[in-house]
Amino acid sequence: MRDASALATNGDAKAHSPSPVLSKATSALAKPADAPPPPVKAGYSHQDALEDLPCVQYALETFLQSKMVECEEYMHNGDPKKERLYFATGYGLIQCVKALMSYDDEDLLAAINYCKHGNAIAQQHRKKAAMLPFRLAGYVTGLAPHGVSFIQNMTPVERHAELTYAESLFEKALLGIVYSGDWLAFIKEALNMRTTFNVYRTLGKYVDAQDAAAQKRGLSEDPGIDAHFRSGVYLGVGMSNIILSLLPSRLISVIELFGYKGDRRLGLELLLKAGGWSKDSDGPAIGREEEGVRRSICDLALIIFHLVLSTFTSDGVDISIAAKIIDWNLKRYPNGVFFLFGQGRVALVRSRPREAIAAYERACAAQTQYRNMHHISFWEISCAQLALWDIAASLARWRILAEESTWSKATYTYAVAACLLQLGGEKNTEEALALVKRVPNLRQRIAGKSIPLEKFVARKARKAQAQRGLVLPALELAAVFGAIAHAPRDVLHAHMLPTVAAARAALDAEADKARSGYWDDVCLARFLEGMCLRFLAYEDAEALVEPDVPMPMPVEEATARARAAFEAVFADGTRIELDHYLVYFAHFEYGRLLARSGEKERAREQLELVYSGKYLEVNAAGRKGRYSLENALHLRTQAALEALEQGRRL
Repeated sequence: MRDASALATNGDAKAHSPSPVLSKATSALAKPADAPPPPVKAGYSHQDALEDLPCVQYALETFLQSKMVECEEYMHNGDPKKERLYFATGYGLIQCVKALMSYDDEDLLAAINYCKHGNAIAQQHRKKAAMLPFRLAGYVTGLAPHGVSFIQNMTPVERHAELTYAESLFEKALLGIVYSGDWLAFIKEALNMRTTFNVYRTLGKYVDAQDAAAQKRGLSEDPGIDAHFRSGVYLGVGMSNIILSLLPSRLISVIELFGYKGDRRLGLELLLKAGGWSKDSDGPAIGREEEGVRRSICDLALIIFHLVLSTFTSDGVDISIAAKIIDWNLKRYPNGVFFLFGQGRVALVRSRPREAIAAYERACAAQTQYRNMHHISFWEISCAQLALWDIAASLARWRILAEESTWSKATYTYAVAACLLQLGGEKNTEEALALVKRVPNLRQRIAGKSIPLEKFVARKARKAQAQRGLVLPALELAAVFGAIAHAPRDVLHAHMLPTVAAARAALDAEADKARSGYWDDVCLARFLEGMCLRFLAYEDAEALVEPDVPMPMPVEEATARARAAFEAVFADGTRIELDHYLVYFAHFEYGRLLARSGEKERAREQLELVYSGKYLEVNAAGRKGRYSLENALHLRTQAALEALEQGRRL
C-alpha cells in the first residue's frame, strides 16, 4: 500500500460519498456490549447487504465474550439459508475457527464447505467483470479490470463483497491446506491463496489512492471509505505481508519472481492502524464508535504474531505492544477466552510460568462450550508445569490431551509416556512402554507430509522401546517446547540441574557396557546441562526477572560450565547413532550463549554453521536424511541472526 500518489483516483463522487446505510451501521455498533441483539431485517436483497453489519458486530462481540454457542445460534437463526453476504461469510469464519481448534477431519470438511458457500455468496455480490472485448480495451486505456479503477467504480456493497470474497477464499485455502492429503490439493489451495493476495493488494492500492486524493484536499484520509471496509483491507493487506515475510528465504526468492513481496513492517503498521494503536500511547486512538467491524480481529492477529509466531522470528516482535492490546481488550471483554489466553502467553514469554498457569486456568473457566479451546490452554499449562519441573501436574494435563484432543494424538501420547518415564517406578515404566508402541500409528499428515514434531516423537518412541526406557525424556521435551527457556532460576538450579547430574552419574556407571544408544544419551544429558546453565547465566531475552531473586551461582561459572557442556556434545557427536539433532541444537544454543556473553562474531559463526546445512556431527557418508526438527531450527536460527544484526538480545 505504498506510492499511493501515483495511483488513479477517478472514482465518481457517488461511489465514495458516505453511505446512509453505513452511517446507520456505525451508530448501531456504538451500542454497549450487553445490549440486546439487533434484529435481522426481514427479506433480503443484495443492495441491503451492509445493513447486516450491526448484526455481525454483535455476533463477533458475543463470540469474543466467550459465548460461542450463542454467537453461532444467532448467526444461524438470523440467516438459515445462508444467503446474506455477511451472515454467510461470518458463519463460515466461525466454522473455520472451530475446525482449526478441533483438527478433526469432519469439522475441517464441514468448515471447508461452509467457506465454499460463503465464497459463492460473496461472488454473487461482486461486480461483474466486463466482457472480453471491453477487458482487452481496458488494458489499452489503462482501466484494466480488477485494478484500482475497477474498484473505484464499484458500489459500497460490491467493494465489501470483494473483501469478503478474499476473506472466505483465504479461510477455505487455509483449511484445505490443513485437510489435504496430497500435493495436488495443496497446490490448488496455494493458488487460491495467491488469488486472495491479489485481491487484497488491489484493495490496498484502492484505499491508498483514495487517501492520497483526500490528502490533497487537506484531509488525513478519504471519509468516503467506511471504517468496516477500511479495517478489512488493513487486516487482509497486513496479514498478507506478514505471511509472505515469514516464508523461508529460499522460497521468498522464488515468490518475488512472481511479483510478491512481504513487507513485515508495513503489515504490522496496518494491523495497528485498524485499532489506532501506537508504541508510545497507553491506549488506542480509535474508540468503539469509530472502529471497523474487523478491528478486534486485527488485534488478535497482532497478539498471535507477537506471542506465538515470535517462537520462530524476532524481527518486529514487541511483547509490550501485545500486552497493551491484551490489557485493553480484557477491559472490554473481561471473560474473553482469547485475551485471557494471551495474558497467559505474555506471562510465559516473560518467564513467569506460575502467573501463566493462573491466566490459562481463568481462560479455561471463562467458557465451557468449546472444549477444544481448553486444549490450547492445557498445552500451555503442561509446558509451564514442565518449566516449574512439576512433572506429575504436567502429566495430568497431557493425559487429558491424549484422551480428548484430536490435534496430535502422537505428541500427547508420547508426552504422557515421557512424564511417566521421568517419574520412574516399575508401574509407570510399564505403562509408558505400552504407550510408546502406539505413537507411530497415531501420526497424522498435512498436505501429504508428516508433521515434524510427530516424526520426532515417533523416533523417540522407537528408541524407548529398544532401550526399554529413555534418559531425561521430560527434560528433553521441556527443551523442545521452550520450557527450559522460561524456567525460574531456582527451578533450574535446585531441580533441573540435579536431575541432569543424577542422569550423568548413572550413565558414567555403565560407560564400559558399550550399549546401543549410549553416546546419544550422554550427548543428550550434556546438551540439557548446557541448556539449563545457559539460561541460569542469562535469562531469556523477554524474561522479567524479579530484582530480589538471588543468582544461585556466579554468571561466569554458569557460562563456563555451559560452554563445556556444549563443547562435549560437539566432541562426542560423531558417536551419535540416532539423535543427530542434538549437535545442531547445541551449536544453536552455544551461539546464543556467545552472543549474550558479548562475543558477537563467534556467535555469528555458530549460527551460520547451523544455517549452512552442512553435516556437523559426522561426515557426509555417516548420516542419510535430515535430522529431527530441522526446519524449525533453521527458522529460529534465521531469527537469531536477524536479532544479532539488529543488536537485540538472544
